Amino acid sequence: MIMNILQTFRSYLKFACGSVLVIFGSADAAYAASEARNIALSASFTADLAAVVDGGAARGARYLDNLDVTADLDLDALSGWSGAKGHIYMLNNLGGRPNDLAGTAQGINNIEVTSHRAKIYEAWIDQNFMADHSSLRLGLYDLNSEFCTNEAAGLLIAPAFGIGSELSATGPNGPSIFPSTALAARLKVTFGNTYAMAAALNANAATIGDPGGMKFSFYNGVLAIAEVGRASARNKIAVGAWSYSKRQPKIDADLLPMPGMKHGSRGVYMLAEAELLANGDNDRAVTGFARAGLSDGRTSPFKGGWQAGLLIDRPFAGRPESQLSIGVNQAFLSSGFRRLVQPGAPRLGGSETGFEISYSDRILPALTLQPDLQYIYKPDGDHSHRDVLVVGLRTTIAFDFGW
Repeated sequence: MIMNILQTFRSYLKFACGSVLVIFGSADAAYAASEARNIALSASFTADLAAVVDGGAARGARYLDNLDVTADLDLDALSGWSGAKGHIYMLNNLGGRPNDLAGTAQGINNIEVTSHRAKIYEAWIDQNFMADHSSLRLGLYDLNSEFCTNEAAGLLIAPAFGIGSELSATGPNGPSIFPSTALAARLKVTFGNTYAMAAALNANAATIGDPGGMKFSFYNGVLAIAEVGRASARNKIAVGAWSYSKRQPKIDADLLPMPGMKHGSRGVYMLAEAELLANGDNDRAVTGFARAGLSDGRTSPFKGGWQAGLLIDRPFAGRPESQLSIGVNQAFLSSGFRRLVQPGAPRLGGSETGFEISYSDRILPALTLQPDLQYIYKPDGDHSHRDVLVVGLRTTIAFDFGW
């Protein structure tokens, strides 16, 4: 099986590399011809091979991929719409589900999806005002593109480093994050390095390409989220809070004397990034990041969690495009979720902990390779399961151009 996967991976990658590198030459020329791009196009193809080599539900390997195509429009230059810009983001995912092998509560790969389909992931218009100190964004919007995010954690592949599980596992079908967004309105105000932003999003995440298409009805209410913070080039500190306007079913509602009982779903989080070391001679830098969050603990599998780690830019002087990241995350399981075990099965533990180390290096102008190693302690909080060891390889081909 592994050989078949490797052969498929190699063929897919060979075709993609050849196609993109040919395009990259013309794309680079187009970019050089215009310093200011009124239309900026970019495409990124990510191919992952994730293998569970020890522990988990089963051993094996899975191939999966992700295609992103985005267009950013300067509507001021194109149409005279002062202070406005547009953004369109198309997404397609294929491949297997490696977490079926690992059996973790939080997942092991941030491009894994339950179903394969092409979709319009984001489509919004952003209007600046107050001398560019404020902006209003309307349309299909990924809340994790701005809220509850540590940029320094972006290299790591485990989903928990992208957004806290205590938020990502909420709502009727998940909040407006990968792989499905929702209609939203976001307001952001900045004063120097200080910012405040708030958004209201359809609680039912569904976009163009999902079954039934984009949802204009707000039958399930809205998700409201707000964040305030202070951010500079490599330093950031912020706090945020979120809440659903409609009460959500309790995670263990079917086990209660009155099935269907609901509870308010809400939570808070805080995050920070700081440059710990900088060396201007060789551009090496070390950035630390941390995030922690709490939820109501009654409407989702998680009552809280935290993530922390380091990002090292240019760890090897001879590799100017290299990065190394180390991270640890821990999710605390809610008591309701821990009761959802089969009769006679051992009671779940209180937490799941993951460790990850990942190295990325651009070996060609458009090609980046990223070997990855993960270790999950007490997967799914189940003390009867062996800890999980995951080995992976991420290959990314990316280019951009504009005019």
